[in-house]
Amino acid sequence: MCEIVPSARHFVSALLVSLVALPIQAELRPASVPGGVASVRIAPANQARPEARFAGKQVLLRRQSDGWYALVGLPLDTPPGEQVLEVGPDRRPLPFPVTPRSYPEQRLTIKNPKMVTPDPEDLARIELERELQIAVRSRYRDVDVPRVDLDLPAGGRLSSRFGLRRVFNGEPRAPHTGLDVAVPTGSPVRAPADGVVSLVEDFYFNGKTVFVDHGQGFVSMVCHLDKAQVEVGQTVRRGAVLGLSGSSGRATGPHLHWSVYLNGAPVDPALFIEPPPTR
Repeated sequence: MCEIVPSARHFVSALLVSLVALPIQAELRPASVPGGVASVRIAPANQARPEARFAGKQVLLRRQSDGWYALVGLPLDTPPGEQVLEVGPDRRPLPFPVTPRSYPEQRLTIKNPKMVTPDPEDLARIELERELQIAVRSRYRDVDVPRVDLDLPAGGRLSSRFGLRRVFNGEPRAPHTGLDVAVPTGSPVRAPADGVVSLVEDFYFNGKTVFVDHGQGFVSMVCHLDKAQVEVGQTVRRGAVLGLSGSSGRATGPHLHWSVYLNGAPVDPALFIEPPPTR
């Protein structure tokens, strides 16, 4: 029988301690619901990276031990039932199920009425900004995406959740397509993962905004900032400061709004982060 000598024993002990000290990486929690992320196995793991599209857009692909998986962003208006991926150059149909999900309603009072019903001269600006944001969040940058877990961009309480059906000053408006974090003005807002800054702008509704492209149509947006501290084209690492939180744009007070997009669709950011502890 082989005996571990003291020096080797010390080495093994140190190795075990270091392994225990490693942070546990959060995992994406797929949810094939409107506003969620479907995880669909499309090919064996020993094949070269395949190709897949949903609603005509390329989707993020990851190789796992048992195969290649497509991570499909499902828009909030996706009807429950059978949806179809198009796989490979021949666009082979691959059906997958989407189950129903309902979201609660949230009523808010906005002090500036122009942020609820903009003046006619502001509508053209708003439309141009909407088209620009759709274009940026729909880009497909063909790079490997080694991780799909995300870090919460700011340390604070999660307030308004994704998918809330919003009513401003008694008037129904578009649902909430992000996750709000309650933080005071001037709090650091950090990159939730590695990526490239794809847009820095000051928008009518979103205020000061930063988009980060994580690759393969996987995009983060942080907005209502007091100040942006990055530039378009800048490479950022997970945890790098993107800016400082604030209340610019349409906001009831200081907070961070964080959106996550897959294949152009806003999806629930809570699926990508470590769930809060239950009490």
